[in-house]
Amino acid sequence: MATLIHIQNPPKKGHARFALWDLGFRPFYLLASTFAALSIFVWALQFSGLLPYAYLQGPMWHAHEMLFGFTLAVLTGFLLTAGQNWSGQPTPKGAYLVALAALWVAGRVLVLSPWAWLAAGVNVAFPLAAAVALGVPLYRARNRRNYFFVALLLIMALAQLAVHLNALGAIQVPGWAGIPLGLDVMLLVLSVMGGRVIPMFTNNAIPGAKASRHPMVEKLALGFVLLLLLADVMQVAGVWLALVAVLTMLAHLARWWMWQPWKTLRTPLVWVLHAAYFWIPLHLAFRALAAMGWISTSVATHALTAGAIGMMVIGMMTRTALGHTGRKLIAGRAEVACYALVAAAAVVRVLGPLASVTLTTPSVLVSAMLWSAGFALYSVRYWRILSRD
Repeated sequence: MATLIHIQNPPKKGHARFALWDLGFRPFYLLASTFAALSIFVWALQFSGLLPYAYLQGPMWHAHEMLFGFTLAVLTGFLLTAGQNWSGQPTPKGAYLVALAALWVAGRVLVLSPWAWLAAGVNVAFPLAAAVALGVPLYRARNRRNYFFVALLLIMALAQLAVHLNALGAIQVPGWAGIPLGLDVMLLVLSVMGGRVIPMFTNNAIPGAKASRHPMVEKLALGFVLLLLLADVMQVAGVWLALVAVLTMLAHLARWWMWQPWKTLRTPLVWVLHAAYFWIPLHLAFRALAAMGWISTSVATHALTAGAIGMMVIGMMTRTALGHTGRKLIAGRAEVACYALVAAAAVVRVLGPLASVTLTTPSVLVSAMLWSAGFALYSVRYWRILSRD
């Protein structure tokens, strides 16, 4: 299996060279973390009526930006970095990388403007551009194993196109169109990447951990996610959707258990990834309950977004940033604080409304502040690491 972490030369002492545009993870991790920290203020501006002409507002803006803004930025940064290792070919840097980052920033600004069609075009263009940026080096190296990720970026573009066409009234489809599809794609990404890296990182960091993978469990875990995606595309609901969600949950729970998570508690850089992955079976359990009408679908959605995605993102952004800049793979106090804040945000956001509907508003506000603080701390802590060589 191709390595995902390439350890570069240790940081040189003395004058540090500006290196923000050297590799994809650098600008996109910094942009995503800064955006995550500032988005609570944008949300507040919308509530206060100070952005009355924004093309996307309220829950639609929140869902769109969480999925196609924040998460897609991190995924792009990771894939452009890993893609160089997978292929042995250069991925965007310099002016090319600046242009990709500028396209992403333009998308974040334009959804808050009245220029709806321009916002739609720019936002759909970003995952397409990212797919090309990743696909070209993979094609040159004939690295067919990872074409899968190019396809996922194209599906994310399609999902985002459906969201915008629906919002613009060009098409009429139920359920906010591409949002469920985009969430299922991210669930598949987490499932594939988690299966590749979590047992490997566990065994590398903890002698005798013996995190293992069973071929049948791997096939069931990924196969059921694809089945769930198909069920959502076909608008399956009720007991049949609940059954698919339960089967998927059991497969992922078995997979996670085989990775020996209880042996990682003294290694924060590893346990954060195990904690993130545990949110996947929780999300699937909540999906089953929501399909039966017993809880709100929002609980299940935020178990995936705030829980699995949020914690996997903060865990991988710290680990890969340290590894790719030649630093020791050790989580210090700042990193552990980031993990704790993002984890607390997920717990509050999911369990508060689940405990009582009256706790929904305070849970959202407290969770937003914790989330913002966690990613603000990352942004401040890693600014120099990401921007200097």
